[in-house]
Order: sequence, then structure tokens, then C-alpha cells
Amino acid sequence: MSDPFPTIAQLHAAYAGGLPPEQTVADVYRRIADVDDPGIFIALVPEDAARAAAQTLPAFDPATYPLWGIPFAVKDNIDVAGIPTTAACPAFAYTPSETAFAVRKLLDAGAILIGKTNLDQFATGLVGVRSPYPIPRNPIDARYVPGGSSSGSAVAVGHGLVTFALGTDTAGSGRVPAGLNNIVGLKPSLGSVSTSGVAPACRTLDTISVFAGTVADADCAFRVMAGHDAKDAYSRSLPVTAQPSALPTGLRIGVPDDASRRFGGDALCENAFDATLGILASVTKGSTPATIDMTPMFDVATLLYTGPWVAERYQAIRSFIETTPEQMHPTTRTIISGATRMSAADAFAGIYKLAELRRAADAIWSQIDVLVVPTYPRPRTVADLEADPIAPNSELGTYTNFVNLLDLCALAVPGTSRADGFPSGVTLIAPRGADGLLAAIGARLHPLTQDRLGASRTPVPTAGDGQPAALPGEIELAVVGAHLSGMPLNHELTGRGARFLRASDTGPDYKLYALAGGPPARPGLLRVPAGTGSRIATEVWAISAEGLGALMVGVPAPLGIGTTRLADGTSPKGFIVEAEGLAGAKDVSEFGGWRNYIASLSGR
Repeated sequence: MSDPFPTIAQLHAAYAGGLPPEQTVADVYRRIADVDDPGIFIALVPEDAARAAAQTLPAFDPATYPLWGIPFAVKDNIDVAGIPTTAACPAFAYTPSETAFAVRKLLDAGAILIGKTNLDQFATGLVGVRSPYPIPRNPIDARYVPGGSSSGSAVAVGHGLVTFALGTDTAGSGRVPAGLNNIVGLKPSLGSVSTSGVAPACRTLDTISVFAGTVADADCAFRVMAGHDAKDAYSRSLPVTAQPSALPTGLRIGVPDDASRRFGGDALCENAFDATLGILASVTKGSTPATIDMTPMFDVATLLYTGPWVAERYQAIRSFIETTPEQMHPTTRTIISGATRMSAADAFAGIYKLAELRRAADAIWSQIDVLVVPTYPRPRTVADLEADPIAPNSELGTYTNFVNLLDLCALAVPGTSRADGFPSGVTLIAPRGADGLLAAIGARLHPLTQDRLGASRTPVPTAGDGQPAALPGEIELAVVGAHLSGMPLNHELTGRGARFLRASDTGPDYKLYALAGGPPARPGLLRVPAGTGSRIATEVWAISAEGLGALMVGVPAPLGIGTTRLADGTSPKGFIVEAEGLAGAKDVSEFGGWRNYIASLSGR
């Protein structure tokens, strides 16, 4: 097994305690050498350059920089300025002058790039073995394929070499590898993350995806990247819905009916899926799943590689395939070249057929809120693919190929392992825009199905939505004002040995006030009736009982310590204000947090 898995919360707690981020970088490169798998990365950032990036980070401030000091990797069909983009085809390689929009947002949030990862050539495949480079080894069992096309990214995360990694997902490439590597794979709603700077596979269906050890980490990276990009014609101004603090009452879950259960005769996978459904029932408060005839969805899936969308893959590399086809992987060339048999009339026929099938598939969502399916029917071995490079790949996409064609969002989460110990994940699927709901379900399910992250020794976090909790003898404390990281009184926490745990908003039933008096300016957090408040940014720290007692001695009236209710489902102690202390106070809830309010004062 690999070393302990570096989650965002674990690293941020260590950084708050004084760990320099360049030490994390050194650990990453040591672990890459220890794993010794030449198939994971196509290009590594030189270690001294990664150390330099860590050393030049701004002051530790995880609220402003939610990915501060977090190592990550990028699939090598996504541009990073100055590093060749190969799409796993050396003859196709080019060196971009600009970094992809989404990657730039991660870097601006404090993340540290480690390298670019291997893939099925031109992101065509779900197996991870269609590459001219060495094939990444599945970290759970090297006999099995690592999954593709985002193979290197998934294996890097499975080993815990990086906290998260970007893939792309057109037909399941952000989900199948997650299932095969015992990690989380988040496929966002189409258009919510810009694909500017991504070498396209199917431009109308592509999205950047996220692999991570936990739902919390995948969701954090997704929220950093999400946002409209005016330069991307397929970018959409979709709201990134927050995770609900509690799952909706009466949540309607759908599962494949008997005729839609496809496991290729693998009883181990079928039994593992049923076991996971049993656990899911406890997460969703015992709701009885509705059985769904998935025939319309399976019919949509067949269009992806038998219909005109193959021609979209051809168009993406048209000049290259028409001038130098011999430079391509034989299987990839065979698949994409099939587009030459299609006409413009075939393209319209495919569009019309998809519209008909979409109408039938849409009817399913009148019955359910979330569909739960196996991430893949059964794992396939490297030997299987050597014997038949096409059919096993197609089988792996059984429950993934239709999702983007139907404009759905999806989250692959580790499920109960098979009886032989190999991972067997499930995928949660919902209409576009329901990303927050899927994250809330997945975060509650994951700790109940698995005891470790990827191939590491690190236990799956169990607090709240997968975020870490205080240790025995510690108390969770939510802070909203000058005690925030990077703010003037933060030393009162760190000086008493407090550890940063996470950033979270309150529930929507709070107001934030700038109290009268000062300097210094003081905030007051007040709980108000439901429907009259806002979500207010907080940070949660772990502090000893003695440390909290010492801190409380210096808390002046009308402030005090009470219980706060946060959007992540937890209820830590926190700074609150008495109602009588609001005389002369200014309501600053519209700023969403004290940090934003203070910043507005300096801009006056």
C-alpha cells in the first residue's frame, strides 16, 4: 500500500501547524520514485520548480486560497503553458503559450502542479492501455486495466501521489477509472467548467472531470474551477448548487431493473452492488428504490460510437489523421477512421434519433431524483484487452456512455468491494445542476462502504460530509471574524495549538453584523428565523478544551460562545452575538463573510 493519502484537510491542518509546503512537494516526488511506475506521468514538473512554486505561495489563508499547497496533476490533453500537450500522441504534440482556463483557476487558488498524466490516445477509450507510452499499472491489482481514458490521473490519485487530478470525461473517462482505482470521480454538469485549453475529443460533449480520494476534495476542486468563460462557446452560466446540510426528505432513488442489470456474468460485482444499495438505503433514510427500465439510456449510449459523434472525434484531429494516420495507435485509428463512412445526412439522422431517445429518457426523471448504477459492469484484465481491444472497452462504458449525451451530471463513489477485495464502485446520476445533491449523497455513502482511500492506508474521513473532525480531547470551533486565517487575531488560535480543519458556510439562517465601536471592527453572528438570513463564511478549527477556555476569558460582551449550524451538516461551537448587542450595528450579511466586508472597506 501507498503512504498516507494527502487530503486537503490533512494538509491544511499540517500547514496551520507549521509544515512548509515545499516539504509536501518533496514527499510527493519521493513517493513517485517509490511507486516507480513510468506509465503514470508523461511529463513531470521539475522538482525544484515545484518547490519554488510552493515557496512563493502567499501567506497561508485557506479561506482565500482553498487549495493552498495542495499537489495536483493534469491529464495530458489539457494545456499548461510551457509544457507540451501530447494527447498521448508524440507526433501530435504542441507547446501551448497559455494555461487552460480551469487549470489557471486551480493555480490561483494555491494548488501546486506536479505533472501531466498518461491517457488513452486522443481521450478515446475507457481502458487506459491505448497509449504509446508505458501503461499505468492499476494500484489495487496490476492484472486489471487502470481504466481510461484518464488512466494516469486516476492511478496518481489512487496511489495518493497527488491530492486530486484532472481528467476529461466524454463517455465515462472521469468515472470508470475512479471505480477501478477505489477513488472518487466527479463529472460535472456540462458547461459548468470551461474546456478552453482542452484538446477536444467530442467538443459538444467534453468536460473536465476531477479525481480525488474524498468527495469533499473533488467537490472543492470542482467549485474552484467552475464558472463562466466567455472564450468557451460551450461554457454555461450554471449555478453551482451548495451541498444541502441534510438530504431532502422523500428523496427518490432509482436503480436498474432486472433487465437493465448488466454485470457480464460477474457475481462478485453484482453482489457488491447489492451490498452498496443496502447501505445507501440507510443513507437516504430507508427510501425504497424505484426500479428503472434503462433501455432508452442504453439506446442513447450506442449512438456515441455507432452514430455521427465519432465524426466529431474525427473533426477534432482531422488534419492530423488525414496526413499522418500511421502515427496513431492502431485501435484509436480504427475507431476514429470509422467516421469516414458517415455523411452529413447521417449526422442529422443521429441528432433526430437522439432527440427521440432523450424524450423517452426524460420521462425517467419524473419518477426519480437520482439514478444509482454500477460504475462499470465488471473489471477487465490487461490480457482481456490484448485478446480483444474493442469489446471489453465497450462493456466498461455500459453505465457511462449515455450521461453527457443526455446532459446529466454524475459522481462515481467507491462502493462495497467485491468479495476478492477488488473495488466495485457506484455512480450517482442526476439532471444537470444537481451536482451539490450528488456530492451530499456521495459524501455520506463513501465512509460506509470503504475503510481506506485508494490504495493507501488512510481511513476514509467520517465527519459531516467527509470532512475531518476534531480529535479526542479537542473541540471544533467556528470563527467568523478577526480569528480567521490571515486575520489579525488568528494568532490567538494558533498560539493555543489550534488546528485548521475546514472552511464552510453557515446554514442560510444567520446574519452578520459589524458591531458599533472600535477600532478594531468587530463582527457579530446572529441566528435568525428561517428564510430571513444568509450563508456566512466560517472557518472551523480544532482546539483543546483548555485552549478554548483560555480564549473565552478574553471574549468581550456582547459576544459569546454558542453552537453554530453549518451547511456541511456539523454543529461546532462558535462566536455568536447577543441580540441586545446589535444597537448601532450594521448588517453586512450581503458580503457573505467578514473577510469580504473588510476588503470592501479598503476599497472605499
